[in-house]
Amino acid sequence: MNTSKKSWWIIFFCWIIATFSTLGSLFFSEVMEFPPCVLCWYQRIAMYPLVILFMAGLFQPAKSTFPFTFPLVSTGWVIAVYHNLLHYEIVPESASPCLEGISCSTVYINWFGFITIPILSFISFSILLVTLFILRRRSFHEK
Repeated sequence: MNTSKKSWWIIFFCWIIATFSTLGSLFFSEVMEFPPCVLCWYQRIAMYPLVILFMAGLFQPAKSTFPFTFPLVSTGWVIAVYHNLLHYEIVPESASPCLEGISCSTVYINWFGFITIPILSFISFSILLVTLFILRRRSFHEK
C-alpha cells in the first residue's frame, strides 16, 4: 500500500470517529433526551463540522486536511479536558460556565463506573488528535 493510500485510510478513520461522535451526541440529546450543558455545546461546535471536513479531505491531498481540522480538534480536546476536570470535581463547580441551566457535572450515563458522556468526548477528541499527528507526519513524507 503506497503512502497516499495510507493517508486516505487515516482520514477515513478520522471521518468515522467524527461521524460516530456526532451521531452519539445526537442520540443522547434527541433520543435519550439528555439536555447538553454549555461545555457539551462547545464540544459539539468543534465536532460537527469535522464530519464534513474529513469527508472533503478524502478527495484532496492529505496535506490540506490537517490545517483545516487541527484547530477544531485541538479546541474540542481542550474543552473536553476541562469538562472532565469539572465532571470529576478536580476543578471546583464555581469555575464552571454551566452556572445556569444544566450542570456540567450532571451524570447521565456511568458505564463500568467511569465511562461518562464527557469521557466519551475526551476519548473521541484524543483519538482524532493522535490520528491527525500521524496523518501530518505521513503526509509531509508524501511526494
